[in-house]
Amino acid sequence: MTQSSLMSRLGLSLICLLTATSCSVTRVTRYYSGVAPGGGYYITAVPRTVQITPFGLVKMPKPRLPKFNIPNFGLHGFGRPTQKVSAAIDKSFWKGDGVSGSPRMHIDISDQMAYYYRGDSLVGASPVCTGSPAFPTPRGSFSVMEKDHDHLSSVYGDYIDKDKNILKTQIDNRKDPRPRGAIFDGAKMHWFMRVTGAVGMHEGYLPGYADSHGCIRLPTHMAMKFFEVSPVGTPIKITE
Repeated sequence: MTQSSLMSRLGLSLICLLTATSCSVTRVTRYYSGVAPGGGYYITAVPRTVQITPFGLVKMPKPRLPKFNIPNFGLHGFGRPTQKVSAAIDKSFWKGDGVSGSPRMHIDISDQMAYYYRGDSLVGASPVCTGSPAFPTPRGSFSVMEKDHDHLSSVYGDYIDKDKNILKTQIDNRKDPRPRGAIFDGAKMHWFMRVTGAVGMHEGYLPGYADSHGCIRLPTHMAMKFFEVSPVGTPIKITE
């Protein structure tokens, strides 16, 4: 083999090597949900991962997480979870049964967490979803004004026809035009505790960041528990 022929083959091999090299970025589904410890369900965000695939042949293994089937939350018109996740992500707990002391809650917007106290003892915690930048949850000191375990929003929901087919979803009936013959179907807000005005705590979808219309959403099992143990008048402090 001549030197020029050898150089040509080496050059061709180098070109093939360079063009065959690939680096693919795989975005793992951002939102996950699953059965929480002690019952109920939880939804959160999981960081993206990157997979490097040299020459398109080798892939990094995906994390192996226990999987759980996702329930229908019945949050008509406001999206339903479709993914699966490890229950270990849930940071909620309740250990207040039998603990004495006046109840109070602290909503930490920065942490997207709610903390429940009896006296000076922290007896419960739950992830939350507070208001988006466009619809911020009010900060300050409040209290539970009223409770309604089967509450329907008077502002947000869907426009439906007489056969309950959705004509327009995720609407604000104060400003979104109503199609001819449409009926307003308020969003379901189970285990609702009013904080101030139209803002309350209730069961809802948690995407892992502040994204509500101002309300404080909780996973089902914690919305039920906080509703059960919080009489009207329970203090609620909301901070950044």
